Amino acid sequence: MQEDVTLDRSRYSRQILFDGIGEEGQRKLLTSRVAIVGMGALGTVLANHMVRAGVGFVRVIDRDFVEASNLQRQMLYDESHAADGMPKAMAAYETLHRVNSGVQIEPVVADLTWQNAEALLSDVNLVLDGTDNFQVRFLINDVCVKHGIPWVYGGGVSAHGMTMPILPGDTPCLRCMFDSAPAPGTTQTCDTAGVVGPIIHVVASYQAVEGMKILVGALDKVRRTMLNIGMWDYSTNSIDISKARRADCPCCGRGEFLYLETRAGDETTTLCGRNTIQISPSEPWEVDLPALAKRLETSGRVESNKFLVRFYATEEIRLVIFEDGRVLVQGTDDLSVARSLYAKYIGM
Repeated sequence: MQEDVTLDRSRYSRQILFDGIGEEGQRKLLTSRVAIVGMGALGTVLANHMVRAGVGFVRVIDRDFVEASNLQRQMLYDESHAADGMPKAMAAYETLHRVNSGVQIEPVVADLTWQNAEALLSDVNLVLDGTDNFQVRFLINDVCVKHGIPWVYGGGVSAHGMTMPILPGDTPCLRCMFDSAPAPGTTQTCDTAGVVGPIIHVVASYQAVEGMKILVGALDKVRRTMLNIGMWDYSTNSIDISKARRADCPCCGRGEFLYLETRAGDETTTLCGRNTIQISPSEPWEVDLPALAKRLETSGRVESNKFLVRFYATEEIRLVIFEDGRVLVQGTDDLSVARSLYAKYIGM
């Protein structure tokens, strides 16, 4: 963490005037480090708030690239990013650097897994959840509880959302509240219910303000509730979680960090709202993208940039290959089809 920072009073004058932050709080923001996991709808709003507020270091982590369907709600991207197939982390960096060049922004194009989670999340003061699945959230929870790092959970689908700040050693952790991920097919997803943009902005803004309270040291102001919001019918309710911490919680109670251990289920992931399956190698490997593009050209249409190769296996199904060996199989939610194409064109 930086100790000596120059405070631009003009740039941050309105935050400094706010009693909850003031000059001391602004200096704390300038020396703080934040990681944001997921640069989709929630993540873009979170990153926008953190960078504009003057958080000194912001790491943005995402495995995906920009498509036209993202533009309805993912506020940092534009049509040129979608046309170029820019990785979201890189596109976010482009936009955010123009917003505030004084903030150190680190884009990471990667899937957060048990292999890299501690390296990416353990050196920050705060983690913000911009993800869309509970497996990754439990992984974030394990890292943050293990290393005593505050984080803020958030989620939104349809016109409903929820958020909850988690302070290890003080509040319940995510495993106290949800012992395991919801069973497949039991909850709404982007595929089944869609999503309207405003709910994302509201949820992420609540997350961001709780994060700012944590960073400036206003822990007495941090909400000890799980907030549920319904935008379409303007319903809200706040569930008191102050006494929900469990002594038998596998994570914060017993100190078992199961999501930081190797599990066979980590290899494939179905992406929300995308008719897409991600397949990751059991060990990261560096792909020679130009060589791969040249090889695949003999089998079908190929588009590429310095970040990825997009291969059209059929008119309906595309394989998007990243430098770390991850492949998004787009156009199917059939795992057997995705794995067959992966084996055929990439190799298992």
